[in-house]
Amino acid sequence: MRISKGVEMLELEASLFGRKSVLNLTLLWNENEAVLIDTGMPGQSGQIFEALKELGIPKDHLKTVILTHQDIDHIGSMPEITEALNGKVKVFAHEKDRPYIEGEIPLIKTNTERMSERQSAMPKELYDQAMALFQNLPKAHVDRALEDGEELPFLGGVKVIYTPGHTPGHISLYLKESKTLVTADAMVSVEGTLRGPVEQNTPDMEAAYESLKKFLDYDIDTVICYHGGAVTGNIQGQLQSIIKGVHD
Repeated sequence: MRISKGVEMLELEASLFGRKSVLNLTLLWNENEAVLIDTGMPGQSGQIFEALKELGIPKDHLKTVILTHQDIDHIGSMPEITEALNGKVKVFAHEKDRPYIEGEIPLIKTNTERMSERQSAMPKELYDQAMALFQNLPKAHVDRALEDGEELPFLGGVKVIYTPGHTPGHISLYLKESKTLVTADAMVSVEGTLRGPVEQNTPDMEAAYESLKKFLDYDIDTVICYHGGAVTGNIQGQLQSIIKGVHD
């Protein structure tokens, strides 16, 4: 789905622990290079490269991947992408999620002990798949640690917004030229309307809602939520309603 010139939302079909879902990655590109924001689940690199092909983008134009945070449905295909590009791709992420992405620390939400406790309530096939995944987590070397407020020189400028809560190193990104906010999992979209962070997947809800206040400083035409897709129309009003609602 084209958001604006040089900004595409890649809608990847995925199966998240037995549930069908669509993951909405963001691709920035011009005639010289492409920048991918997040990489989907393990095994989705083929869908990503097929999307590049359909857009007429050579595979080796993908020179940078920005990982918004450590969750498996965001970093999942990073190892495959690195291998397919012979290591010639730079990985950016926030310092606080870096040790998880690099495999020094297990991903926060992939606890095999907790999964074992749920075994009796899950179909055996699904449980076996989840355990196999959790015992062989994807990891990637982070070439550059990002900081809150810095601006990356891609397609007119990409502003890094540190938005912890969903994970310690969660970031969102503001694309200056197109006035597009990539929220990752800081928010979700439900039938074209913005909603706050999902509590069951957000360890620190207080920090997550506090993070949303940062978005009020930006002139936003479009929001891309990783879960739910693109949202347009009265973005500031929707944001204020979400933030106000948590305090009512």
